[in-house]
Amino acid sequence: MSQIKTEVESANAAYAGSFDKGDLALPPARGFLILTCMDARLDPAKYAGLAEGDAHVVRNAGGRASDDAIRSMVISHKLLGTREWFVIHHTDCGMLFFDDDTMGNLLAGSLETAELTDEGFRNASEPGGSPEGHFIKWHCIKEQEQSVVEDVQRIRAHPLVNPAIPIYGYVYDVKTGKLIEVEAATDAGQPVL
Repeated sequence: MSQIKTEVESANAAYAGSFDKGDLALPPARGFLILTCMDARLDPAKYAGLAEGDAHVVRNAGGRASDDAIRSMVISHKLLGTREWFVIHHTDCGMLFFDDDTMGNLLAGSLETAELTDEGFRNASEPGGSPEGHFIKWHCIKEQEQSVVEDVQRIRAHPLVNPAIPIYGYVYDVKTGKLIEVEAATDAGQPVL
């Protein structure tokens, strides 16, 4: 058995042993949603002051406004009543360190974990992978603040997004823990009344 699997199961047993949140309502109590990155250094509960049941948190690589993220956001509003949305990217994001071609080439060479060097990601060996990586849009980031603006603009312009929902844009600083508002993104996310 994996050491990590054992640790996760043990932690869950301790959590479940004192679990007292079984009566939380399905809709988020504070009525908002955060779209953010899956990076393990980000803890939305801590940086946004959340308790279980407070808000929806949608996470993916880069915190990007992909079709699937927008799908979750629309469900969050339409069926569960969220009224405000936050798009939060972060400094030192791994999505800054490659582009679609790089990812496609890495996957074509190997399906094993790549390593990050001073020159970027590279495969340690190339036993062969799959060319399928060339057919996926990876939603890489070229410039951090601009990507927040683009994601807020994409969400705001989506035909299934209620125009009355305010959308705010931020960058989380992984060195300080601070949320830094991207004013151009928040401006782009203003409700259309």
